[in-house]
Amino acid sequence: MTKVRDPVCGMDVDTETALSAKIGDRTYYFCSQQCVDVYTAPERELKAMKRRVAVTLIGVVAALGLRVFTLFGIVAAIMYFDVVGGLRVYDIAIFIVSTPVVWIAGFRIYKGAYLSLRNRKINMDVLVTAGVLAGWIYGALNVVFLSTAEAGSGYLEIAIGILAFVLLGKYIEELIRRRSAASIRKLLELQPTMARVVKDGKEVEVPIDEVQTGDTIIVKPGEKIPIDGKVIAGYSSVDEKLLTGESIPVEKNVGSEVIGATINKTGLLTIQATRVGDQTALSQIVHLVEEAQASSAPVQKFADRVVGWFVPMIFTVAAISFGYWYFTSGFTTAFLVLLAVLLIACPCALGIATPTAILAGVGKGAEYGVLLRSGEYIEKARKLSTVVFDKTGTLTKGEPSVTDIKTYNSYTEQDVLQYAGAAEKGSEHPLAEAILNIAEKLKVTIPKADSFEALPGRGVQCTVGGKRVLLGNRKLMQEQNVPISELEADHSALETQGKTVMILAVDGVVAGLIAAMDTVKENAAEAIEQLKGMNLEVVMLTGDNERTAKAIAQQLGITRVIANVLPWQKVDTIKQLQGEGKVVAMVGDGINDAPALAQADIGIAIGSGTDIAKETGGIVLIRDDLRDVALGVELSKRTMRKINTNLFWAFAYNVVMIPIAAMGLLNPMYAAGAMAISSLTVVSNSALLKLAKFKSTKVKQ
Repeated sequence: MTKVRDPVCGMDVDTETALSAKIGDRTYYFCSQQCVDVYTAPERELKAMKRRVAVTLIGVVAALGLRVFTLFGIVAAIMYFDVVGGLRVYDIAIFIVSTPVVWIAGFRIYKGAYLSLRNRKINMDVLVTAGVLAGWIYGALNVVFLSTAEAGSGYLEIAIGILAFVLLGKYIEELIRRRSAASIRKLLELQPTMARVVKDGKEVEVPIDEVQTGDTIIVKPGEKIPIDGKVIAGYSSVDEKLLTGESIPVEKNVGSEVIGATINKTGLLTIQATRVGDQTALSQIVHLVEEAQASSAPVQKFADRVVGWFVPMIFTVAAISFGYWYFTSGFTTAFLVLLAVLLIACPCALGIATPTAILAGVGKGAEYGVLLRSGEYIEKARKLSTVVFDKTGTLTKGEPSVTDIKTYNSYTEQDVLQYAGAAEKGSEHPLAEAILNIAEKLKVTIPKADSFEALPGRGVQCTVGGKRVLLGNRKLMQEQNVPISELEADHSALETQGKTVMILAVDGVVAGLIAAMDTVKENAAEAIEQLKGMNLEVVMLTGDNERTAKAIAQQLGITRVIANVLPWQKVDTIKQLQGEGKVVAMVGDGINDAPALAQADIGIAIGSGTDIAKETGGIVLIRDDLRDVALGVELSKRTMRKINTNLFWAFAYNVVMIPIAAMGLLNPMYAAGAMAISSLTVVSNSALLKLAKFKSTKVKQ
């Protein structure tokens, strides 16, 4: 029987009896149908939007097919009947195709327009509704009442074309929003659903929501720590990398603070809960991500502001034009002018200006391993001034590697690795893995230890071939009366470089030093140099200690380092930089980076990082190649230039064509055609981005 947490109400449910719903590639379990409905409603709406887009696109394709078929029909009609007969066949067929598309797929837009008008507000839905329905109504009237060549006006396919473009733009916007919200869901899933609480001297498993401040909790090796607390008994090492960025597990003993959702690695810990519920570090991260995402401003907001005065202006022009032509030329002419104004002003080009450019940018970025997820980040790329890098797992590999081996008293490097490897063989500690990895790389055979004892907070001791071996820190050597004066200079120098140093002693005599640290990625220095070449300030932000951080920064040529920063403090640092008037990009890969990625003007997530970082970032580097940071910035700038160009031409088109339509110089048929051409211009301009070249290698297919 498996217990899981209901993501809506937080109740603990049994997977065998609970209600379930599959979203993406994950299955979620719920205690009631009400919780299922609450959690899956946004997903159902997204699927419904996708269906509406598909229906309109099928309608457009069908209309184009009918157009080609009818052209051949007209050629035959010239020989046997007349041209009008062929056009009538086309009009009737497209009327049958367009009617369900317009009234079913576009219903939500019409409803939005109605609600907007009822609330005495005017939005884009109003103008889209006017344009779509004007084209469809006039086309329908042609089919019903006209029997001449004028019936082949093309208004019906223009109506569904407008609808298809607008719905596609809305779907893309909603898809981006939903993907961003997924990061919060993944954060909540990190927390354990149950905690082992001591009550009346017995260990009892209770739902995490029932844990109170002051409760005593038992955490076994390999388990996640359920809440924030303080160790009151036991010793262990805790993997805090995902939350704090510290690459090496942190030793915890009585009095140490622990963070919920981190992993207890080795020993049994008894913890007293100090922060529960919304007060935990994980809950604070969730809150910060929600807050930062809610405050983001999308690139489309400019177009939305313009709509506030553009739509009333169009209706005013249309009404004045209708009135003028009604009194001077009669109803028919006035109605045609009204239709021409509404059709020429339909914001199809405006509606697709942003999504088509983003789609082109996303497609181009995918070729190079860079994913642009939203226009709200692309908008700010042109003003970018500062790039902030997380250290662990972003600039560095995220795990320690042996960097130095020093030998003493006639021992060789091979001897040191043999004894140290024997002492660490079977351990899951990252430092042990680093020693065993270098031994394997150098093809050093590791002997078997005859006895082994872990010495918490100091190191290990064992017997190898009858010799007593010690591997640990200064404290261990002092306790065992091993003289270490001869290695003090080397030891201090290595520590100054930010390295973790282990001392090896054999039968009471110092044999060697082994230094390890989280090493930089191969292309990190080149990536930093590229960004500096773009006149961007580079900052390192890390939860690691200042000495280690500065050692890494010196290797990479980074002059500004901000260390000892907790996850929620990273957001404050980003805000501080933004308060200085800087436009900030944050590059990270871990859970602890998620709030900062969301707060930054441009969040850039490393593809090899956690799903939460990737969902929160506005730009995702598919490859683990930091040189793609500069590429992502350049691609964002080019995409933004395309968006601005598209918006300019969309507005310029309206400024030029609306007066012409209002003066009665534009037939509605030509107005509809001109509107289609303006949309084609926007799409073509965006497509040119696919021809752009960048200084990077493409992803192999």
